[in-house]
Amino acid sequence: MRPHLLLLLAVCGAGCGAEARSYSLRGSWSIRSGNGSLELPGQVPGCVHSALFQQGLIQDPYYRFNDVNYRWISLDNWTYSKKFKLPFDFSKWQKINLIFEGVDTVSKVLFNEVTIGKTDNMFNRYEQCSFSWDWGPAFPTQGIWKDVRIEAYNVCHLNYFTFSPVYDNRAKEWHLEIQSSFDVVSSKPVGGQVIVAIPKLQTQQTYKIELQPGERTIELFVKINKNITIGTWWPRGHGNQTGYNMTILFELDRGLNIEKSAKVYFRTVELIQEPIKGSPGLSFYFKINGFPIFLKGSNWIPADSFQDRVTSDVLRLLLQSVVDANMNTLRVWGGGIYEQDEFYELCDELGIMVWQDFMFACALYPTEQGFIDSVRAEVAYQIRRLKSHPSVIIWSGNNENEAALRMDWFHINFTDLQTYIDDYVTLYVKNIREMVLAGDKSRPFIPSSPTNGDETIAEGWVSQNPYSNYFGDVHFYDYISDCWDWKVFPKARFASEYGYQSWPSFSTLEKVSSKEDWSFNSKFSLHRQHHADGNKQMLYQAGLHFKLPQSTDPLRTFKDTIYLTQVMQAQCVKTETEFYLRSRSEIVKEQGHTMGALYWQLNDIWQAPSWASLEYGGKWKMLHYFARRFFAPLLPVGFEDQSVFYVYGVSDLHANHTVTLTVRVHTWGSLQPLCSRVTTHLVIGAGQAALLYKEPVSTLLRCGNCTRESCLLSFYLSMDLKLLSPINYHFLSSPKEAVGLRKANITALISQQGDAFVFDLETSAVAPFVWLDVGSVPGRFSDNGFLMTEKTRRVLFYPWAATSKGELEQSFHATSLADIY
Repeated sequence: MRPHLLLLLAVCGAGCGAEARSYSLRGSWSIRSGNGSLELPGQVPGCVHSALFQQGLIQDPYYRFNDVNYRWISLDNWTYSKKFKLPFDFSKWQKINLIFEGVDTVSKVLFNEVTIGKTDNMFNRYEQCSFSWDWGPAFPTQGIWKDVRIEAYNVCHLNYFTFSPVYDNRAKEWHLEIQSSFDVVSSKPVGGQVIVAIPKLQTQQTYKIELQPGERTIELFVKINKNITIGTWWPRGHGNQTGYNMTILFELDRGLNIEKSAKVYFRTVELIQEPIKGSPGLSFYFKINGFPIFLKGSNWIPADSFQDRVTSDVLRLLLQSVVDANMNTLRVWGGGIYEQDEFYELCDELGIMVWQDFMFACALYPTEQGFIDSVRAEVAYQIRRLKSHPSVIIWSGNNENEAALRMDWFHINFTDLQTYIDDYVTLYVKNIREMVLAGDKSRPFIPSSPTNGDETIAEGWVSQNPYSNYFGDVHFYDYISDCWDWKVFPKARFASEYGYQSWPSFSTLEKVSSKEDWSFNSKFSLHRQHHADGNKQMLYQAGLHFKLPQSTDPLRTFKDTIYLTQVMQAQCVKTETEFYLRSRSEIVKEQGHTMGALYWQLNDIWQAPSWASLEYGGKWKMLHYFARRFFAPLLPVGFEDQSVFYVYGVSDLHANHTVTLTVRVHTWGSLQPLCSRVTTHLVIGAGQAALLYKEPVSTLLRCGNCTRESCLLSFYLSMDLKLLSPINYHFLSSPKEAVGLRKANITALISQQGDAFVFDLETSAVAPFVWLDVGSVPGRFSDNGFLMTEKTRRVLFYPWAATSKGELEQSFHATSLADIY
């Protein structure tokens, strides 16, 4: 598994001066297997798997069992080679660098048959999830996965520049700290000036500089004009994502001019850990620009095993789906990759906060000097690259390694435990933390997730209980307890991982499977499930509240089972998330003040069962539509406790909001509500959760001569007849016990409205978990997976590619819960 990189150079003459020259080596290369039996062209950036697929030498690696069939690719050695002519005479340049932005992973580089370097770090370490995870395949890729080029220069060269906006609380003003690194190849000092300009802020400052020979770094302190009102960057749903264009011009000796431009955003971030009245421990929440914000969102994994497939369009589609579901945060999980620049630029643009793990996960790592040196180089590079992005609000040293040590995941001999703890502290505290504190003072650092935050520090960096509800963040998974019982969930300060599995839609699976695979217990279905007992756990959890599919047609049963797993997942995550949302403003039995809910996981790396709410390719699962509703800025949350029905109002708004709550009682057998309760005007505080309503279930049942099995509840917030929230619902019994629930005939009249399509729906009966499907037509609905208690409903379909009314009419199908019985 060792790629070789062979470059052969021929020279053509051309003049040169002080300006730098750059020559890209992107494009077509030759790729050869270890014994030379295979030789083929391949694109750079890219990988061997992609090249073999593009040449028709292998099938889609994701098709059926190809993750096993194609292991030979990763077990072989491969050589990338390219012959080229430089369009300039390299003998006239003082320094020429061959720049590889990313090599995967262990390689030797030869230039004109001479070894000039070796690589062993994909991130500056192995991309761990390439070797499989419980949601992904094993495809350890090899290749030149990022840009490669030759740079030639005289006098001096700008290696990088990075910056951080800093707010001075005492002076009540902003300034920029700019760091620029130069390689000065001149034998004499190089003088000149630097002009920093931000026109819209009427800020321009000039600095005299002198660079001594060698590697040199200059730091500039730029004060922003105090007389201009500065627009700050806010997370999605909390304000605008205002940014300003900045240029930096270096005018140096010998006519050397270097100009760079960047987008500058201004925002502050604080991680607040302080005592809470009525509860032991400390809070754990974020303030952005001084305002406490509940972090709501999910966890991001690599969008594909093959990074050359992750195009700008793929990133835009996935991240747009994040904000379309009312999320404001993604956690970039520590077992994947540091994402490409465009990911963070889009998060800046869209207002998505990023919890950034360093790439260490679920493992014990060495601390010999060579590895530490590699890690330090990696961390320094990533800090420089990402620190200017306002979207990145926290650095986390690793994923679950503190918990792994303390909970003895690796069955360490007790006499050796202190050695492992010492190694842990060496890596994450004495090196990574030290480098973050030195290189980026603009955002907080925690050593691990989950962690107890400041309590972890007080306990020597490995706490006795990393899953404490009184400190830091928690990861929580429970597939055995009833997920409809909110009392099983931890009333923690911050839930940064939790979730349940489901299967992707049939239209997604169909592309990588054959007819013999289309059953829940097929060899394919068992192979695709990488989580131990995952398929059984899904059916067990579904069976607690739903009847399992009854069709005698195997294909129908498979499709119905897929649907039911998505219903189960969506309902489970809804119940858990709403519990966290309503726990933000209260302390109950010394626990509460939950200020974050990031479910696992947002996206899929291939077509398989997983915890994701977005399928491979971007199609929304039912969970994602649920998230769009339960992450709404105003939401009523209903639950029962000791046969009393409660409704909390949850607000992410910056001002108090006056609302009216309507609670309706429905019967499964009628599209007309039996009765309604309408409150007087109620106030939900800014960023708060407040109890709005409570009533014994027995009283509600009497209003329509109901039983728990024959009736259900819906409820919503409004003001002056204007709907302010999604319509939420509460089941009074398990739907499998519903009396009067019958199959609904759901039809759609489809028309076009600009770039969208209108679906005017009509149902013959109350229909829970209505699923509108248009097969493989790419796009999303404005709503889906909903409870239909009225005869008609209008939803929109937003296509992601050109389509027609006829194509939608031909592919449209609606399913509701009773259809699978």
